[in-house]
Amino acid sequence: MRQTLPLSLLALWVSATAQAAEPIELGQVLIQDQEHAELQDAAARLHEIPGASNLVDMDRVDQGRVASNQDVLAYQPGVFAQSAGNDGIKLSIRGSGINRAPGAHGSGVYTMFDGLPLTGPGGTPYELFEPLWLSRAEVLRGANGFDRGALALGGAIDYVTHTGQDAAPLQVRYEAGSRGYQRRHISSGQVLGDLDYYVALTDADYDGYQRHSSGSAKGIAANIGYRFNPNLQTRFYLRYRETENQLAGRLTKAQIKHDPRAANPGYLARDDSRPQPGSTWVGNKTTFFLDDDSRLEAGLVYHDYPMDLREGPMRLKVAYTDVSGTLNYMRRDTLFGLDSKTTVGWRTTKHLPNSGASQFVRNGDVFGPRSRDFSYQGSDTVLHAGNDLELLPDLWLTTGLAMIYTRRESAVSYPANGGKVSQHDWDYAPRVGLRYDIDPQTQVYGNLSRSVEPPHPWSLIWSSTVATQPITLQNQTATTLELGARGDAALGHWELAWYYSQVRHELLAVEIVPGQPFKEFNASATVHQGIEAGLDSLLWQRPGAGQLSLRQAYTFSDFHYRDDDRFGDNRLPGIPMHAYQAELRYDWPNGFNVGVNTQIASKTQVDYANSYHADAYALLGARLGWDSPKRDWQTWLDLRNLTGQRYAATVTPGFDDRGSDMARSTPGEGLAAYVGVSYTLK
Repeated sequence: MRQTLPLSLLALWVSATAQAAEPIELGQVLIQDQEHAELQDAAARLHEIPGASNLVDMDRVDQGRVASNQDVLAYQPGVFAQSAGNDGIKLSIRGSGINRAPGAHGSGVYTMFDGLPLTGPGGTPYELFEPLWLSRAEVLRGANGFDRGALALGGAIDYVTHTGQDAAPLQVRYEAGSRGYQRRHISSGQVLGDLDYYVALTDADYDGYQRHSSGSAKGIAANIGYRFNPNLQTRFYLRYRETENQLAGRLTKAQIKHDPRAANPGYLARDDSRPQPGSTWVGNKTTFFLDDDSRLEAGLVYHDYPMDLREGPMRLKVAYTDVSGTLNYMRRDTLFGLDSKTTVGWRTTKHLPNSGASQFVRNGDVFGPRSRDFSYQGSDTVLHAGNDLELLPDLWLTTGLAMIYTRRESAVSYPANGGKVSQHDWDYAPRVGLRYDIDPQTQVYGNLSRSVEPPHPWSLIWSSTVATQPITLQNQTATTLELGARGDAALGHWELAWYYSQVRHELLAVEIVPGQPFKEFNASATVHQGIEAGLDSLLWQRPGAGQLSLRQAYTFSDFHYRDDDRFGDNRLPGIPMHAYQAELRYDWPNGFNVGVNTQIASKTQVDYANSYHADAYALLGARLGWDSPKRDWQTWLDLRNLTGQRYAATVTPGFDDRGSDMARSTPGEGLAAYVGVSYTLK
């Protein structure tokens, strides 16, 4: 049964917070200044990386519907993020995880909350992502997440939560729209001397675009920080969220064309669903300022994320619990008389012993006896050291080396002697790069780096066709050359990046037998190469009349085999080769704004044999909004897919469909309208 936040609790909180807060204009100015300063600091840090990155300002995202991570990562070059019809999205950066189904465990991108680990040996669960809790997101594409301890092919994303430093004493937000969509949010944050706090409650429910795709979610985020003295500060974090999603399943191209709201008959007959009864993420980060030029950051995280996967002919009750630790030392000084910046870091994430799963026989909603028990054990430990050295004025050399130790153990503990595998690996990831500031507005860069991604522990079991002889999987590695430039010019803020990756032992998940679990294998040699371009332009501006702006993002993705015995140089299926997003927007001085937007994607291969594809598509949307003069009230109307285009939003590839139209795709949402209003106490 869907539950919402009690209205009495919301009213009480609104009243209490409003009475406690002093609605003075100076306080709001300080909050806005703090937000701006933090964004500037983040932009400066990303500018010092000799590689591509994205900085997402949530103030901009919040001016429309914010339903999932897809909305957060829209208009970002190099990032493919498409909704799977619920909280889960298909996320791929530079071809990471393109062949895995969007669902319980994301792969290929190392994900953090507030600089602390979320991703563990079991991947990245999605149920703790609530975009309204965020102040910004930092995306470090490819190997550019090195200094965060991220070694995956796709890089790293750091989702940064509001704190009392940048949050209002009270904010209330409500969204509603097509097909029963509702989202309610209330938050409060303040600075009280040396202490500051932030707390937010959010819940949502929706009927879904496909039949049998309704869902709901509710959760809380909170953090509290304390500054003991100028040299020591600490912050505690909490995230808790529950989700429940019906599953509609994937459709064929013909179904998407003629009846895109249909559910997959098998999913519908079994009443498939995925309740996630409650995930908890608790962390602490403490910073010691050793002197004006050096600091030490220590972090500790506890993460518990159970799942109840009622999919297919079985029920799988999964329990994961991770504990993570981080330690980072950063220093600015001179080396050989040259300006130098050094980072040394250590991070480790380990499954606790209760991590595992139990499988039950099911017949529709009738769950039978336990048929199998699995145990998953894994750990990732990374030690990395990097240095930036100014060889000449504005010319910086970046060097680094990371060592990674991974442990993966999986076993079928019931019935007895059901199969067990254990592997322990050492690997390494060197990095060298150059960046040069041609002038204060223009920078060019290049880097040569190596990435490492170990398999999930569960892959060691599912990859075996004979339980007593499981297949040992190797770490996926890639050597990547990246060249790029970014800057500000008359046409606006621009960025352009090219990369070429030679990937070995790529981890590809394939549904070999329809209806059976996807199995993961190491592929033969593959190539990932592409171009990522972004442009944010101010086209016209006149005092007292407003301004016209245009933002654009283009991603070219060419991922293919290198002379595979069976598939030759076939393209890897899963995402389109060309993807483009743009928004043209006009802002009036009185706070009104209106914009039109588009999303264009080329066809997508649906199997490794390249025997069938999902069609290309072009979407058109519009948005109308208003901010009050004091910026305390905000409202908007967000229109999606105005032409009612029928298209495949995500593709989960098969092995060889022999030219037949198989159910591989999740339909994108049809014509939809959403409205929202928010109030921020000044």
